[in-house]
Amino acid sequence: MKILQFQGVGGASGDMILAALVDLGVDIKKIQRQLAGLHLEPFKILARSCGSHGLHGTQIEVKLSAVGHQHSAKHEQHPHHHGRSFRDIRRLIEHSRLPAPVRARSIQVFRRLAEAEAKMHAVAVDDVHFHEIGAVDSIVDIVGACQALQDLGVEQVIVDPLPTGSGTVRCAHGVYPVPAPATAELLRGFPLAPSDEAGELLTPTGAALLVTWRSLEGVPAGSRIIQAGHGFGHRTLEHRPNLLRAVLLETAAAAPATDVCHVLECNLDDTTPELIGALTVQLLAAGALDVFTAAIQMKKQRPGVLLSVLCHAAEKPALLDLIFRGSTTFGVREHAVQRTILARRFQKTETPFGAVRVKIGSWQGRDITHAPEMDDCLACAAKRKVPVRAVYEAAGRTAGVRRPKRKST
Repeated sequence: MKILQFQGVGGASGDMILAALVDLGVDIKKIQRQLAGLHLEPFKILARSCGSHGLHGTQIEVKLSAVGHQHSAKHEQHPHHHGRSFRDIRRLIEHSRLPAPVRARSIQVFRRLAEAEAKMHAVAVDDVHFHEIGAVDSIVDIVGACQALQDLGVEQVIVDPLPTGSGTVRCAHGVYPVPAPATAELLRGFPLAPSDEAGELLTPTGAALLVTWRSLEGVPAGSRIIQAGHGFGHRTLEHRPNLLRAVLLETAAAAPATDVCHVLECNLDDTTPELIGALTVQLLAAGALDVFTAAIQMKKQRPGVLLSVLCHAAEKPALLDLIFRGSTTFGVREHAVQRTILARRFQKTETPFGAVRVKIGSWQGRDITHAPEMDDCLACAAKRKVPVRAVYEAAGRTAGVRRPKRKST
């Protein structure tokens, strides 16, 4: 299993994250082609070698060919652009041809940003209007980084404590203390590192990406370093390089990966089934690892529903908000649990109906579980006008999925 560990020596921003992944070997030209389907203003992603304090890596810049200006996610605002709402950006991503996991991960990052901004400005999440983050370069940074993570085959992410900087930062709404309000909201419960640098080291875009991706608390025992990538920002810092390091790790086959999650639970006896169903969909879209319900018998012999949500610590505040707003519960129980996770990888298999990705789970060095990706099966079934089951079973056969023989009756 591949794990990515981020170390924010000089903070983090969207372009620094993308640069670090490109430095690990992601093809920037491929990212450019994949993002062309977003139907943004014409742009070009430029990657150049960069060095500071004796270290060398990659720096990313986005050139907007339509207006003749160059921009990157540099801790500054973009007055040429009036911004986009979360609703606008979500539609751009949903209507693109990006892989389903990349679309989902990108929307999740923007949702986290929108929820932070909505809380700061007391507006609905869909109506949050991004200024700097709504500009083309920031959208390219976020979606490009999510695509790069997918291309690397990373399954778990570790984020070390991050420095935020000090002093103030100028944003579209005025001058704010560091960290900026949205960044501070995103970092609730997240460990910070001391900083001796003035100005903003950690941008809202960088915080949203790393907090959303973070899934492991620490490096699993037996992990091995494969490679390190260096992503440089566009500022010159006084005491340290403006650098984000990404270390690609691989877990030993004999060492199962574990992570710490949280279980959120509540009993519902006066919430209609339709609302519970809608809430389940919202919780999964907001980053829950799993959501399930069970029938229970409550006090006064009332039938009820036990709602259970599995999540990482970073997603807990947003999920609690959804539960309280979307159900009638007056309280949510929570406790920490540890999961043992199968090492996993994806392989693409060809079926008579088209290509389907299959997720393969390994235990103690042997493949034991195969699962065709349902999004791919649905897309192939719709395109060929065949039952989803036909695509699913064809993918299972070509990938070597073994099914128990039916007993004769």
